[in-house]
Amino acid sequence: MQMGNAVRLALLITNTDRSDFAAGHPDDAAKFKSLVSGVRPGWEMVAHDVTLSEFPEDLSAFQGLIIGGSPASVHDDRPWIAPLLSLIRAAVGREVPLFGACFGHQAIALALGGAVGANPGGWSLGSVSTEVVRPQPWIPGDAATIRLHAAHKEQVTRLPDGAGAWGRTPGCPAAGFVIGGHVFTTQYHPEITAGFMAALLDEMAAQDAAPAADLDRGRQSLEAPAENARFAEWIAGFFERAEGGSSGRVQSNASRTGT
Repeated sequence: MQMGNAVRLALLITNTDRSDFAAGHPDDAAKFKSLVSGVRPGWEMVAHDVTLSEFPEDLSAFQGLIIGGSPASVHDDRPWIAPLLSLIRAAVGREVPLFGACFGHQAIALALGGAVGANPGGWSLGSVSTEVVRPQPWIPGDAATIRLHAAHKEQVTRLPDGAGAWGRTPGCPAAGFVIGGHVFTTQYHPEITAGFMAALLDEMAAQDAAPAADLDRGRQSLEAPAENARFAEWIAGFFERAEGGSSGRVQSNASRTGT
């Protein structure tokens, strides 16, 4: 499905951080818009803060969905998580192109019958290299690795039926997965810049939010820069090549998707 320049993507914001730290930096909508516009300046992204129950009323207005990250866990008892999982199932059932990062990656897995649990090694922070084990049409065949920023202490521990891991990292065998040509995920954060990552590590240290050893490893890892622009091309290529699930067939809102 070649989309041309008139692409509209629904960006589902799941970030629950309302701290002064968060207020002092670009929000997730701005981060993802900057990421995508860097490689596809003609594309439009419409943000919906699902933590405030702002779900898209009509998915037929969009050519795909992006679900971002969050300090929340997919297992939290929050009123917006169950509706989000329901929306994911409806979208995937209709083959609406769907990309998920970190929390989004985990939510997609959980919604479709996979499992999410604690990282065996604790926090993953800083710059992390993912090994490409299964190239996709939108991932160049000669791509051996991709480096992105990390900030998580949970991961997908069992993939949903029909899913296959495209990437793995040490201690995280499902660092990213695909389902057909319409689902693409990563455990990592292509939208996070090096400056924000460094500031986040400092904030986590000030709040005693992670062990000092994990924070130190995260800081040291930043010597190897993340490849956000390169991964942004993969995201764009995914939406451009997504198979089936024409947006004209997708008509859903809260009542019709069970949200």
